Amino acid sequence: MAKKPPRDDAGDRDLRISPPKRSAAGLPGVTHALADGLAQMGVRRTALTLLKINQADGFDCPGCAWPEPAPAKRSHAEFCENGAKAVAEEATLRRIGPDFFAAHPISELAGKSDHWLGQQGRLTTPMVRRPGADHYTPIAWDEAFELTASHLRAAAPDEALFYTSGRTSNEAAFLYQLLARAHGTNNMPDCSNMCHESSGVALTGTIGIGKGSVTLDDIHRAKLIVVVGQNPGTNHPRMLSALEHAKRTNGTKIIAVNPLPEAGLRRFRNPQRPDGIVGPGTALADEFLQIRVGGDLALFQAIGALLVEWDAVDPAFVAAHTTGHDDYVDALRKLDWDDVIASTGLTRAEIETAARMFADSEATIVCWAMGLTQRRDSVGAIREIVNVQLLRGMLGKPGAGLCPVRGHSNVQGDRTMGIWHETPSWAGRLGELLSVDMPTRHGYDTVEAIRAMRDGRAKVFVALGGNFAAATPDTDVTLAALRSTPLTVHVSTKLNRSHVVPGETSLILPCLGRTERDVQASGEQFVTVEDSMSAVHSSRGRLAPASDSLLSEISIVARLARALMPDSTIPWETYEADYRAIREIIAAVVPGFENFEARVSRPGGFTLPHPPRDRLAFDTPSGRAHFTVNELSVIRVPEGRLLLQTMRSHDQYNTTIYGMDDRYRGVKAGRRVVFVNPDDLAALGFTDGELVDIVSEWSDGVERRAPAFRVVSYPSARGCAATYFPEANVLVPLDSTAVGSNTPTSKQIIVRLEPAPAQAR
Repeated sequence: MAKKPPRDDAGDRDLRISPPKRSAAGLPGVTHALADGLAQMGVRRTALTLLKINQADGFDCPGCAWPEPAPAKRSHAEFCENGAKAVAEEATLRRIGPDFFAAHPISELAGKSDHWLGQQGRLTTPMVRRPGADHYTPIAWDEAFELTASHLRAAAPDEALFYTSGRTSNEAAFLYQLLARAHGTNNMPDCSNMCHESSGVALTGTIGIGKGSVTLDDIHRAKLIVVVGQNPGTNHPRMLSALEHAKRTNGTKIIAVNPLPEAGLRRFRNPQRPDGIVGPGTALADEFLQIRVGGDLALFQAIGALLVEWDAVDPAFVAAHTTGHDDYVDALRKLDWDDVIASTGLTRAEIETAARMFADSEATIVCWAMGLTQRRDSVGAIREIVNVQLLRGMLGKPGAGLCPVRGHSNVQGDRTMGIWHETPSWAGRLGELLSVDMPTRHGYDTVEAIRAMRDGRAKVFVALGGNFAAATPDTDVTLAALRSTPLTVHVSTKLNRSHVVPGETSLILPCLGRTERDVQASGEQFVTVEDSMSAVHSSRGRLAPASDSLLSEISIVARLARALMPDSTIPWETYEADYRAIREIIAAVVPGFENFEARVSRPGGFTLPHPPRDRLAFDTPSGRAHFTVNELSVIRVPEGRLLLQTMRSHDQYNTTIYGMDDRYRGVKAGRRVVFVNPDDLAALGFTDGELVDIVSEWSDGVERRAPAFRVVSYPSARGCAATYFPEANVLVPLDSTAVGSNTPTSKQIIVRLEPAPAQAR
């Protein structure tokens, strides 16, 4: 029997701190995964559902984008603890209907925690908040679509925003971008803008494609894997199995680069191996570089300089496949090692040890995630990783390459399908086939979308999934922007923060989840997704829908399009009735999707082409990979200040808060904590456990304050601190973004700590 949703919103009332763990997973991972499933789904539903996660005849996990092995090599339990939690959240037996909204005014819900909101259950009925009302009330689907269409028709096309979450399927994403472009706008902000946009910009400019160049097989075959700014134990736990496989079967060396020691990279206790349950597990990282926040660009410049100095370069690869090498080497000769040490916080000996491992490796992969992408110099830092890999010839060979690890299950697929605020190369062809004029003006990304709502230049905000209010920076500005917008529309499965900061009129449109059967006029449907390594495969839900009133994302998009464009030549009704028709038009226009239906119907699907990996071909102006020169700018933190990064706890995925614990870091029953090195605490005059306000400092002079955080003495890099988002998003200035990608700088916030007021204690 599943448990009822919590009535009490305890917050941090029972917060307790213990020492951090030194290993990840093991039996505790199993028990926590099962406990969440049983609490949300009950015994039978838990067993039936978990065994279908990431299986060839099942559904794709709605969590991370880490790839699955070939179907013949998959285990019966091809999921991790956080994947099980993600499924439990969606397949829960808890429900939210009209009675819930009648009992809870929006003003009350706005005061609830993100955890409490998410735990209430699945949304079952379309709801509307009328102007001036403090309650959502039921609305019929047709009226909801006509209401949205009337607002869109009343506004100019570029006054509409179409936001997308990374959990959206390929088919839904393709239809959604077609809706936006047929309406006349490229205003398609998405979650990529806030995470791996920096990766896409850096890789497109250097190797000609904004995707990583490795496969799961490459991970298994690598001789050296470098994990930078990433915590796989919490964010991509199945990656730990791949690292363990590489180490046990191939003797792979692993370097971890992170301001905080992370349990998963220290030691992995694989719950599918006996020694992971009753034994010590596998030590993963051979070297841990405890880098200062923001020091990665300097680190890879220094590694590059040492490789050149030692003549540890692949001259044939450089000569045949690259350009810009001489300018790059000239810049390295001017490298200031004092700046390198100041920026990284490492010793020269530590850097030389890492560089020697690069020099000795015949097959190296560098992996990274948001620790690298959410800083002002993120694009430059990733370009420096590319530089080092080009020096060593680590593209187009087995076990080597570049590996940005995407954080959400289909975030890469959404971009492939055209969810982008610029114009895809194939948009013209799509317009020709469907007799639609495609817009060419660049649209708004996420940061620009917030500014547009704030300034009254956006009149309609439509979100296909996600939790925009909790995912975005400068919380006070973002919430005010949403509230001032004439219409906000959220296609969702669960209640979240965005629903309780509604526009003047606001709609909640409940949709099917990944775990649920999707039956349309032509019969039962499946959708497809693309993982972090460009593999495309099918996903088919098996559970009965949470409500008879739910529509699929595709149905919602298609029916809105028909209400908005009743005379359109686009066959929206056909697309809704049979998803094969959507895949047919995708196959006709999107490169790499030729013969889509047949290829994706095979177990395991197919992998999209990647020219640099497949044949050392580079879609750049020169036809070669580009070495780049990037300025090293040391982040100077004033006396008495810290450099803060935001991060996830182990009990959350993106903005979804599964629970209030972070057991790997020793946090129980709370989230408002800030991790600070004990020597920094002493220097600043604070003690472990003290309650503080965190105040960010930026050039606009605006005071941004996150109140009442408990200080936790933690072995973080000196001068650096860390805390959780979304609670700390309020500290990130809207206009503080990465050069080149406009990604918010959530990993580069200069803050001061102040004693919390007495009433907060």
